[in-house]
Amino acid sequence: MAADLNLERVRSLPRTWSFGVTRAGRVFFINEEAKSTTWLHPVTGEAVVTGHRRTPDLPMGWEEGYTFEGARYYIK
Repeated sequence: MAADLNLERVRSLPRTWSFGVTRAGRVFFINEEAKSTTWLHPVTGEAVVTGHRRTPDLPMGWEEGYTFEGARYYIK
């Protein structure tokens, strides 16, 4: 089951971990020490969903997002 985005939880990673976001808005976690990645948060074991997408056609700094109902919106 995927967890909603909680920035505090994502930012409170163990010391050797960082995170990134795919163009589709999916959060992945990077273990810098082991040189590996995972879709699951290293502490909670849950996947994280942002609801945001980076779209190459948008101006720099803009992202496309979707509400739970499927409505599109844009974020800067």
